[in-house]
Amino acid sequence: MLTSLSRRSFIIGAPLVLSACANVVKVNIPQMVSTQNSFPLIYDEISSEPFPVEAIDISELDPQFLRQRVPYSSRYLPGTVVIDPNARFLYLVENDGQATRYGVGVGREGFGWSGTAKIGRKAVWPTWTPPATMIKRRPELAQYANGMPGGSENPLGARALYLYKDNKDTLYRMHGTNEPESIGQAVSSGCIRLFNQDIIDLYKRVAAGSTVIVLPHI
Repeated sequence: MLTSLSRRSFIIGAPLVLSACANVVKVNIPQMVSTQNSFPLIYDEISSEPFPVEAIDISELDPQFLRQRVPYSSRYLPGTVVIDPNARFLYLVENDGQATRYGVGVGREGFGWSGTAKIGRKAVWPTWTPPATMIKRRPELAQYANGMPGGSENPLGARALYLYKDNKDTLYRMHGTNEPESIGQAVSSGCIRLFNQDIIDLYKRVAAGSTVIVLPHI
């Protein structure tokens, strides 16, 4: 059952449009340089985690969605996370007209959202609790009504960054995935998913309170 759960899209909350008026938190972002030759190392197995993080076969993936440092001119301060759901990219803005770009999976039609929020909480191997609306649609998930512990079958993957608006949880997250083939696709129910290796990297590089801007879905 757990395996089948990991292969199905899930909803973390009802569709929501966030207003765009949060303050930007300026932090010092360490530079990360990626070249095509470094991709196999970036996506190698991680053995230091409490649960397995398997290597990703990048030969099966579109290379544009692999983590890399790119030119990025914007008005946003370093430390801002900018998500472009149309291109399926997440940018971590850096100090020198550059950004680290990550490929993401985004919400499918009817579940997209846009606006500005803050990272209100960060979690390592987070617990996943399906909302009541999802349990109503999928009664077999009632066993997780009090939470599914973190682990390799958990839909949130190795890390989760929780988006807050006005100090309230929006129920949207940036999180890892055990479905690497979903990166670059519109398959989730509104949340932003990354390769486990990428969400681990992003988790280290952003602070709680950082601004997250999701551009409008066209």
